[in-house]
Amino acid sequence: MKNLSLLLISIFFFSCQQKENKEASAESPVPVVQKEKKQENKQIGDTIIMNFKEENAFLAEGHLDSLNSKVYVQFKNEDLGELKAQIIPDAGKGNIRFNQIIFPDKTSDGPFGMDIQIPLKQKGNHILVIGHSLMADNPYYGNFKVQLNIQKE
Repeated sequence: MKNLSLLLISIFFFSCQQKENKEASAESPVPVVQKEKKQENKQIGDTIIMNFKEENAFLAEGHLDSLNSKVYVQFKNEDLGELKAQIIPDAGKGNIRFNQIIFPDKTSDGPFGMDIQIPLKQKGNHILVIGHSLMADNPYYGNFKVQLNIQKE
């Protein structure tokens, strides 16, 4: 009951704060300067959405920990071709690999190693699953980089 009342009080104060800000901005207009957002592929939760391409390659940084033991890398393929991807752990080596690739028609293939080279025969959203190998000891926890190159046919 105490938690509920604290929640309601905080919502009340937040809504009052918003009204005051709106009134103040109506009285004296202040020019709003928007910062240019740096486009990058970031991990949010357990997913990296690859939506920004640099020099014909998707680059991103990710993190594996005890809460997120798998990372899902989503990318959209608009052309048929070949996917070359690699994982580069910050520690140099580690028990980390591409566990699976899920194609747009929900079929899958895998497991792979730290490098993958596979033809992409379908257009659409693909998902790469990155994690540690269950057949080996010492799961990898830490930062890594993932790089995807798609070469058109």
